[in-house]
Amino acid sequence: MADPTTAGGSDPSCLQPLISNLPDDISLQVLARVPRFHYPVLSLVSKSWRSAVNSVELFRTRSRLRTTQSSLYLILRIDSSFHWYSEQNPPTAKRTLIPLPSMPQHLVGSSVLTLGPGVYVIGGSINDIPSNSLWIFDCRFNRWEKGPRMRVAREFSAAGAWDGKIYVIGGCNVDNWSRSINWAEVFDPSTGLWSAVPSEIELRDKWMHASAMIGSRFYAMADRGGVVYDVGGGEWGNVPKRLDLGWRGRATVVDNVLYCYDYLGKIRGYDVEEDVWKELRGVEKGLPKFLCSSTMVNLEGKLCVVWEGKGNGNGNGKEVDIMCAEIDVKRDIDGGLSGTILKMDVIFVAPKGASISHCLAVQF
Repeated sequence: MADPTTAGGSDPSCLQPLISNLPDDISLQVLARVPRFHYPVLSLVSKSWRSAVNSVELFRTRSRLRTTQSSLYLILRIDSSFHWYSEQNPPTAKRTLIPLPSMPQHLVGSSVLTLGPGVYVIGGSINDIPSNSLWIFDCRFNRWEKGPRMRVAREFSAAGAWDGKIYVIGGCNVDNWSRSINWAEVFDPSTGLWSAVPSEIELRDKWMHASAMIGSRFYAMADRGGVVYDVGGGEWGNVPKRLDLGWRGRATVVDNVLYCYDYLGKIRGYDVEEDVWKELRGVEKGLPKFLCSSTMVNLEGKLCVVWEGKGNGNGNGKEVDIMCAEIDVKRDIDGGLSGTILKMDVIFVAPKGASISHCLAVQF
């Protein structure tokens, strides 16, 4: 992502000190400890404060002090186009979403993931023609940037982030040497460069329908079976059969356990080390059965489930509730998994026919 000195466009040399009798670098550390949800109010104090809360340096300071916070981002598909939303409320309040600028291109089958304060939209197709594009949404300043293009065009690829880099697998035909050698790529945001990841030829499936990073192992699910790439060791292998058979819909990882829902609509977790699926106990009565209209995300160590409800009860049948439940999950003494529903809200009312494309947690 581009790194301007300030987002507000003011000349820092013409501004008054942030806090009287304090150096600005100390004042910036004070502001960095204030929860981000209060920044719109802080920006009203003065021109200096408005410039500070819209500066890259403030967010760098938040990262160094480890005062960053996670926010929920939602992508809805409405009438063949994608609409982006984010929550703006403090974590203690009822979640509500506000609209964000739409992506400059409406791509189908893109891989979407977060890294730092950015949401990365990788590949996808326009009019059934795959693209090698990379779009980045800077969540700090709510703006889109066009990133460096991949070496090959992709749609329905698998993507995951590890150690500050983004790995992309599949989603492309391997009908020539160039595409074959770049079947897996890695992107380094610090240099802006894509490079090939060597892979074994028998692993090169085209379509990927799900992916997850568990520790340093990147799991990519193909139409039949799937592959796992150990990013740290550079080794490839096949996805365990038990994981392949039980993985349904969008999944997320919390404490190295992969969560998704089963064919009965119940949440289950897969323990990679034990190679076993376990039902999440304690949430059956509070949650509906999840089938094909829900997604999950790790929100600051909590399992966050977002799904399409039955409507807002106004009787006109033209709207649908987007529901969200935040669940505290843990391992029990007997080795099982249990969850406690911390809160459950209607976070958005969408037009009938809207569907959840992606749910993301962005930390900045």
